[in-house]
Amino acid sequence: MTNTTLSTPALSRRGLLRAGLVGSAFLATAGLGAALSGCSASSPASGYTVLRETDLPFLRALIPVLLEGAVPAAQMPDAIAGTLQSLDYSLDHLSPELLKLTLQLFDVLALPITRGPLTGVWRSWDNAGADDIRQFLARWQDSSISLLRMGHESLLKLVMMAWYSRQESWAHCGYPGPPTI
Repeated sequence: MTNTTLSTPALSRRGLLRAGLVGSAFLATAGLGAALSGCSASSPASGYTVLRETDLPFLRALIPVLLEGAVPAAQMPDAIAGTLQSLDYSLDHLSPELLKLTLQLFDVLALPITRGPLTGVWRSWDNAGADDIRQFLARWQDSSISLLRMGHESLLKLVMMAWYSRQESWAHCGYPGPPTI
């Protein structure tokens, strides 16, 4: 005889509602914390059009990890500065809605209350090592949460486009540059 009993779902309606309420409360708290701490201030850092002072520690920690192998260690400080300038230029030319989403991603990564649980990096980005960044990237890349996977892709694409739009990156990938007319 075949078993016709229905198995209980892994997540009941009550469990789903509870998870939704906890998630909403967490995001509301994070948003309020960002607003009150000045994390989401829209004034750009000195020398930048879009990037804010709160965005820079994370980006300065992320860029060298993503450019590993493409940039010699001696040239890394210049590569980071150039990539930040290119990224700022690119962000300045995004649609207002995409820019808003990108800045919200940077806010989540800058705020300690969200950074720790979501990235696994509990200390400030200034004190995070390359292994911490690699683990964070792997965590988001392999996450079961699609929003984290999308954040991972966005960060990779933003930084890689900013780097490979720079002339000093072309030799590494064998691009001779645009043709002269």
